Amino acid sequence: MPLIVLEGIDGCGKSTQIERITARFGERGIKHRRLREPGGTVLGEQVRALLLDKATEACPTAELFGYLTARAQLCHAVIKPALNRKEVVILDRFWYSTMAYQAYGLGLDVQLVRAAIDLALDGLHADLALWLRIMPDQAMRRRAAARGEDRIEARGLAYQQRVHDGYARMAAAGELHVIDAERDADTIFADLWSAIEPLLDQPQYPI
Repeated sequence: MPLIVLEGIDGCGKSTQIERITARFGERGIKHRRLREPGGTVLGEQVRALLLDKATEACPTAELFGYLTARAQLCHAVIKPALNRKEVVILDRFWYSTMAYQAYGLGLDVQLVRAAIDLALDGLHADLALWLRIMPDQAMRRRAAARGEDRIEARGLAYQQRVHDGYARMAAAGELHVIDAERDADTIFADLWSAIEPLLDQPQYPI
Protein backbone atom coordinates (compact mmCIF):
# COMPACT_ATOMS: atom_id res chain seq x y z
CA MET A 1 0.00 0.00 0.00
CA PRO A 2 1.17 3.55 -0.63
CA LEU A 3 2.89 5.90 1.79
CA ILE A 4 1.65 9.45 1.16
CA VAL A 5 3.40 12.46 2.71
CA LEU A 6 2.30 16.06 3.13
CA GLU A 7 5.06 18.62 3.63
CA GLY A 8 5.34 22.36 4.12
CA ILE A 9 6.24 25.08 6.58
CA ASP A 10 4.01 25.50 9.62
CA GLY A 11 0.90 27.44 8.67
CA CYS A 12 0.61 25.96 5.18
CA GLY A 13 -2.59 24.06 6.05
CA LYS A 14 -1.29 20.47 6.28
CA SER A 15 -3.46 19.50 9.25
CA THR A 16 -6.64 20.79 7.64
CA GLN A 17 -5.96 18.94 4.40
CA ILE A 18 -4.95 15.70 6.09
CA GLU A 19 -8.28 15.78 7.96
CA ARG A 20 -10.07 16.06 4.62
CA ILE A 21 -7.99 13.35 2.96
CA THR A 22 -8.58 10.87 5.78
CA ALA A 23 -12.29 11.70 5.73
CA ARG A 24 -12.35 10.86 2.01
CA PHE A 25 -10.54 7.59 2.73
CA GLY A 26 -13.19 6.77 5.31
CA GLU A 27 -16.03 7.55 2.90
CA ARG A 28 -14.51 5.14 0.38
CA GLY A 29 -13.81 2.40 2.90
CA ILE A 30 -10.05 2.66 2.41
CA LYS A 31 -8.03 1.27 5.31
CA HIS A 32 -5.57 3.94 6.37
CA ARG A 33 -3.29 5.12 9.14
CA ARG A 34 -2.69 8.79 9.90
CA LEU A 35 0.65 9.65 11.49
CA ARG A 36 2.84 12.65 12.18
CA GLU A 37 6.54 13.36 12.50
CA PRO A 38 8.02 13.52 14.97
CA GLY A 39 5.56 11.31 16.84
CA GLY A 40 3.46 8.23 16.33
CA THR A 41 5.25 6.18 19.00
CA VAL A 42 5.88 6.68 22.71
CA LEU A 43 9.49 7.51 21.95
CA GLY A 44 8.55 9.78 19.06
CA GLU A 45 6.03 11.79 21.08
CA GLN A 46 8.54 12.26 23.89
CA VAL A 47 11.17 13.44 21.42
CA ARG A 48 8.59 15.76 19.80
CA ALA A 49 7.77 17.43 23.10
CA LEU A 50 11.45 17.93 23.83
CA LEU A 51 12.37 19.28 20.39
CA LEU A 52 9.51 21.78 20.26
CA ASP A 53 9.89 23.02 23.84
CA LYS A 54 11.28 26.56 23.88
CA ALA A 55 13.31 25.66 26.96
CA THR A 56 15.28 22.99 25.05
CA GLU A 57 18.83 23.85 24.05
CA ALA A 58 20.15 21.74 21.17
CA CYS A 59 22.87 22.39 18.64
CA PRO A 60 21.93 21.72 14.98
CA THR A 61 23.52 18.25 14.99
CA ALA A 62 21.79 17.25 18.24
CA GLU A 63 18.49 18.49 16.83
CA LEU A 64 19.04 16.45 13.67
CA PHE A 65 19.59 13.25 15.60
CA GLY A 66 16.53 13.90 17.72
CA TYR A 67 14.34 13.89 14.63
CA LEU A 68 16.14 10.86 13.21
CA THR A 69 15.63 8.95 16.46
CA ALA A 70 11.89 9.54 16.31
CA ARG A 71 11.77 8.65 12.60
CA ALA A 72 13.71 5.41 12.92
CA GLN A 73 11.31 4.16 15.59
CA LEU A 74 8.24 5.25 13.62
CA CYS A 75 9.40 3.52 10.43
CA HIS A 76 10.28 0.31 12.24
CA ALA A 77 7.41 0.03 14.71
CA VAL A 78 4.47 1.64 12.92
CA ILE A 79 4.80 2.54 9.23
CA LYS A 80 6.24 -0.72 7.90
CA PRO A 81 3.74 -2.89 9.83
CA ALA A 82 0.84 -0.69 8.63
CA LEU A 83 1.93 -0.98 5.01
CA ASN A 84 2.29 -4.74 5.43
CA ARG A 85 -1.31 -4.84 6.71
CA LYS A 86 -2.35 -3.20 3.42
CA GLU A 87 -3.16 0.14 5.02
CA VAL A 88 -2.58 3.44 3.23
CA VAL A 89 -0.31 5.56 5.44
CA ILE A 90 -0.73 9.33 5.33
CA LEU A 91 2.13 11.07 7.06
CA ASP A 92 2.36 14.67 8.26
CA ARG A 93 6.07 15.34 7.51
CA PHE A 94 8.84 12.91 6.62
CA TRP A 95 12.52 13.12 5.72
CA TYR A 96 11.91 16.12 3.45
CA SER A 97 11.32 18.19 6.59
CA THR A 98 14.71 17.15 7.94
CA MET A 99 16.37 18.33 4.75
CA ALA A 100 14.43 21.59 4.74
CA TYR A 101 14.69 22.47 8.45
CA GLN A 102 18.01 21.02 9.56
CA ALA A 103 20.10 20.84 6.36
CA TYR A 104 18.97 23.94 4.47
CA GLY A 105 17.52 25.83 7.42
CA LEU A 106 20.36 25.31 9.89
CA GLY A 107 23.17 24.87 7.37
CA LEU A 108 24.14 21.27 8.08
CA ASP A 109 26.01 19.43 5.33
CA VAL A 110 23.40 18.24 2.83
CA GLN A 111 25.15 15.00 1.87
CA LEU A 112 25.84 14.01 5.48
CA VAL A 113 22.24 14.70 6.44
CA ARG A 114 20.98 12.59 3.53
CA ALA A 115 23.22 9.71 4.59
CA ALA A 116 21.90 9.90 8.16
CA ILE A 117 18.32 10.03 6.88
CA ASP A 118 18.89 6.91 4.76
CA LEU A 119 20.04 5.02 7.82
CA ALA A 120 16.92 6.00 9.77
CA LEU A 121 14.57 5.10 6.90
CA ASP A 122 15.86 1.52 6.60
CA GLY A 123 14.78 1.31 2.96
CA LEU A 124 11.37 2.95 3.38
CA HIS A 125 10.34 5.55 0.79
CA ALA A 126 7.31 7.70 0.07
CA ASP A 127 5.15 6.82 -2.93
CA LEU A 128 3.86 10.39 -3.15
CA ALA A 129 5.23 13.49 -1.40
CA LEU A 130 3.15 16.66 -1.68
CA TRP A 131 4.56 20.09 -0.79
CA LEU A 132 1.96 22.66 0.23
CA ARG A 133 3.81 25.74 -0.96
CA ILE A 134 3.13 29.04 0.77
CA MET A 135 5.31 32.10 1.26
CA PRO A 136 6.81 32.25 4.76
CA ASP A 137 5.38 35.66 5.62
CA GLN A 138 1.85 34.50 4.86
CA ALA A 139 2.35 31.31 6.85
CA MET A 140 3.64 33.36 9.77
CA ARG A 141 0.52 35.53 9.73
CA ARG A 142 -1.65 32.39 9.76
CA ARG A 143 0.23 30.97 12.73
CA ALA A 144 0.04 34.24 14.65
CA ALA A 145 -3.72 34.35 14.15
CA ALA A 146 -4.20 30.73 15.23
CA ARG A 147 -1.76 30.11 18.09
CA GLY A 148 1.67 30.84 19.52
CA GLU A 149 4.98 29.65 18.11
CA ASP A 150 7.02 26.62 19.18
CA ARG A 151 10.81 26.47 19.42
CA ILE A 152 11.33 25.89 15.69
CA GLU A 153 8.79 28.45 14.50
CA ALA A 154 10.23 31.10 16.83
CA ARG A 155 13.45 31.22 14.79
CA GLY A 156 11.90 33.90 12.64
CA LEU A 157 11.19 34.76 9.04
CA ALA A 158 14.73 34.51 7.67
CA TYR A 159 14.99 30.94 8.92
CA GLN A 160 11.57 30.06 7.51
CA GLN A 161 12.67 31.48 4.16
CA ARG A 162 15.69 29.16 4.12
CA VAL A 163 13.39 26.26 4.92
CA HIS A 164 11.06 27.30 2.09
CA ASP A 165 13.99 27.55 -0.30
CA GLY A 166 15.10 24.06 0.73
CA TYR A 167 11.69 22.68 -0.14
CA ALA A 168 11.87 24.52 -3.45
CA ARG A 169 15.20 22.84 -4.25
CA MET A 170 13.74 19.41 -3.58
CA ALA A 171 10.70 20.22 -5.70
CA ALA A 172 12.95 21.38 -8.55
CA ALA A 173 14.79 18.05 -8.29
CA GLY A 174 11.51 16.18 -8.69
CA GLU A 175 11.34 14.91 -5.11
CA LEU A 176 8.18 16.83 -4.20
CA HIS A 177 4.89 17.42 -6.01
CA VAL A 178 4.01 21.11 -5.61
CA ILE A 179 0.56 22.24 -4.47
CA ASP A 180 -0.18 25.98 -4.30
CA ALA A 181 -1.36 26.43 -0.69
CA GLU A 182 -2.17 30.14 -0.97
CA ARG A 183 -5.66 29.39 -2.33
CA ASP A 184 -8.91 28.39 -0.66
CA ALA A 185 -9.07 25.05 1.15
CA ASP A 186 -11.53 23.46 -1.31
CA THR A 187 -9.31 24.16 -4.32
CA ILE A 188 -6.24 22.90 -2.49
CA PHE A 189 -8.02 19.69 -1.53
CA ALA A 190 -9.18 19.14 -5.11
CA ASP A 191 -5.57 19.34 -6.32
CA LEU A 192 -4.34 17.06 -3.55
CA TRP A 193 -6.97 14.44 -4.30
CA SER A 194 -6.21 14.65 -8.02
CA ALA A 195 -2.62 13.69 -7.17
CA ILE A 196 -3.58 10.96 -4.67
CA GLU A 197 -6.43 9.20 -6.49
CA PRO A 198 -4.41 7.85 -9.45
CA LEU A 199 -1.96 6.30 -6.99
CA LEU A 200 -4.78 4.41 -5.28
CA ASP A 201 -5.95 3.05 -8.63
CA GLN A 202 -2.62 1.44 -9.53
CA PRO A 203 -2.74 -2.37 -9.70
CA GLN A 204 0.02 -2.85 -7.12
CA TYR A 205 -2.24 -1.19 -4.55
CA PRO A 206 -5.51 -3.17 -4.62
CA ILE A 207 -8.08 -1.22 -2.61
